Amino acid sequence: MSKANPPLILASTSVYRRALLERLTVHFTQLAPQVIETQNAAESVEAMALRLAIEKASAVARLHPGALVIGSDQAATLDGLKAIGKPGQRQAAVEQLSQASGRTMRFYTALALIKYHDQPAEQAAGPDFQRAAVVVTEVKFRDLSPALIAGYLDREPAFDCAGSAKCEGLGIILMASIQSDDPTALIGLPLIRLTQFLSEAGYELFGVDTAADGA
Repeated sequence: MSKANPPLILASTSVYRRALLERLTVHFTQLAPQVIETQNAAESVEAMALRLAIEKASAVARLHPGALVIGSDQAATLDGLKAIGKPGQRQAAVEQLSQASGRTMRFYTALALIKYHDQPAEQAAGPDFQRAAVVVTEVKFRDLSPALIAGYLDREPAFDCAGSAKCEGLGIILMASIQSDDPTALIGLPLIRLTQFLSEAGYELFGVDTAADGA
């Protein structure tokens, strides 16, 4: 007989991450983590993404002991040093895509799964369960003319996406290639790695222990 799963919480307000997690299960709640998303001095883009994913999951997990909490963060870069964030408005999106033309943008999608013990006396020892990883996706952009960029943004204003292009939508026409070992990572939540982490935490999807079918 399967044991009851712990509560599952997505520490994110992203509609994209919510839709991705719903591919695995609808039995979760979504909460906003109170975390300031900035890159520290001398911090690599990859390290920033991993730190923020852990901070998001930890912030919510501490408030909901006994629950498995998913945190994720994504950062993009063209030069390996400076993070490319969400453009927020059209001119910034035009600038991001113009800079990406003919180049390879690397996306770091970080994932954390954390649970704190539900007994206060044991919470001080740190998380009862913690896994974290970064999935790297390399996107090679085509040579993008100003007309193509303008036409794309007219039809799909991807102002809420780092890099200003949605691979799951019309943004695919801007891309020459995508390389990743976890295809949903670029959308915002690496489901292959998440499924692995949930299995290691003893969480049973659809009442089936995925560890039995894994390695």
